[in-house]
Amino acid sequence: MIERYSRPEMLEKWTQQARYDAWLEVEKAAVKAWNRLGLIPDDDCEKIVKNATFSVERIEEIEAITRHDLIAFTTSVSESLGDESRWFHYGMTSSDAVDTGVALQMKASLKIIISDTEMLMESIKKRALEHKMTLMVGRSHGIHGEPITFGLTLCVWYDEMARHLKNLHETMEVISVGQISGAMGNFAHAPLELEEYAMEELGLKSEPCSNQVVHRDRYARLATTLALMASSVEKFAVQVRHLQRTEVYEAEEFFAKGQKGSSAMPHKRNPILTENITGLARIIRTCVTPAMENVALWHERDISHSSTERFWLPDAFITTNFMMHRINNVIANLTVMPKNMMKNLNLTGGLVFSQRVLLELPIAGVSREDAYRIVQRNAMKVWEEIQEGKSTINNKGESLYLQYLLADDELRASLSEEQIRECFNFEYYTKNIDKIFARVFK
Repeated sequence: MIERYSRPEMLEKWTQQARYDAWLEVEKAAVKAWNRLGLIPDDDCEKIVKNATFSVERIEEIEAITRHDLIAFTTSVSESLGDESRWFHYGMTSSDAVDTGVALQMKASLKIIISDTEMLMESIKKRALEHKMTLMVGRSHGIHGEPITFGLTLCVWYDEMARHLKNLHETMEVISVGQISGAMGNFAHAPLELEEYAMEELGLKSEPCSNQVVHRDRYARLATTLALMASSVEKFAVQVRHLQRTEVYEAEEFFAKGQKGSSAMPHKRNPILTENITGLARIIRTCVTPAMENVALWHERDISHSSTERFWLPDAFITTNFMMHRINNVIANLTVMPKNMMKNLNLTGGLVFSQRVLLELPIAGVSREDAYRIVQRNAMKVWEEIQEGKSTINNKGESLYLQYLLADDELRASLSEEQIRECFNFEYYTKNIDKIFARVFK
């Protein structure tokens, strides 16, 4: 059971090397575009595309003097070229390279997250089909409600992730945008065609009307998309944590041979992975605030957004990637205990069938108010027995609630013994599971 997460491919998208690689890709696309427009000679274009390179160490040396990372980058690249270096970064401003480069990084990273999401959905689907008819009690407010199946719970998770997958694809369209519009976004020093040709080369769309930056509502959309998905993943994790509680114990994280749960108590098997996921989701959600606040920049731009993005962008992607692999590991290897689920389903002595009885009485001509009174009256007797620790099943295997209902003369005046017993049939609660699965797994 080897858990795989935070694959190197995601980490590599946010190194300094990757950052400058993206800038160089943008700069080369601009050179090709200028060549296409007839400004840069073919020979110079070919030399730049073939020979332009940089050194991270050299960029850092230069930046220590210039205090400007883009200038340090262009200087380092120019050192790898000859006279043709005069065309490098021609007619561009820093944000043209930086923001378009970040778009390439975000696009590549979001592809990984989309793949992670599809992986998770496949694991959820597999377990949902496996436990399609595994009966368990449904809970509201933490209190037993009515019978459901564990497959139905997983069905809910799959449907929720399907919405996030759709959102991720839509967000991909929003963030796959670059610009080469010049210092104030007015295209004074470069025609619109330059940007269009360069974006075509890079597989991006042009920002329709930029100023000096790609607009940060796009980044905020990304942050909220990842945060929303993280919240859903936390929802799944919290459900597993509740199911693993000792007094519930219907499912638990896989516990490997030799694993330890507590330094003090050798018996412990703790839900450490899902607790970790809850924490990770909190971190991912913190990225939303700086992303939202970065939308409002001064005039055509300032750089108040820059410092925060150097933190939250890599953190959001790397953490989400880690979290998705961790929750996938949890679900794919989750230990499910159908016998304990059935034991808990019977824990309240048949009270989970109360609504079924309630709905039969109006059909028999009893008012809603009287029906509720009769059904609740007998239910409260069962709760009192439970509080005193008495058995909720008799030696015939009949639930305590059924026994009370059968002995209620007012109820028996409207429903026969056969009708009452039929209300305690689990199949009534699973009759539409196939149809629900058909709707979710189209």
